Amino acid sequence: MENSSPANSILSVRVSSAERALLEAASEQAKTSLSDFVRRKSVEAAETEVLERSVVVIPAKQWVLFENWLEREPVDNPDLKRLADKKPTWQT
Repeated sequence: MENSSPANSILSVRVSSAERALLEAASEQAKTSLSDFVRRKSVEAAETEVLERSVVVIPAKQWVLFENWLEREPVDNPDLKRLADKKPTWQT
């Protein structure tokens, strides 16, 4: 999720003293403000949660086409094979 506008909505969250101390320590290590740290990490967690719970719905009319597509013989792709055979840059 990309946020192109500045944050302008307030969200209040109650935390224990121990939780706040942990959040403050983590934000200091990340060299950012507590507010920015909590906002960034909360948004990351929310994006992950939403993506992990996404459901793909295929209309009944399209299901046979989808199954046929899955069963197709793979198409040879020399460029993809060359890329897969290439040694990763971090191992050179």
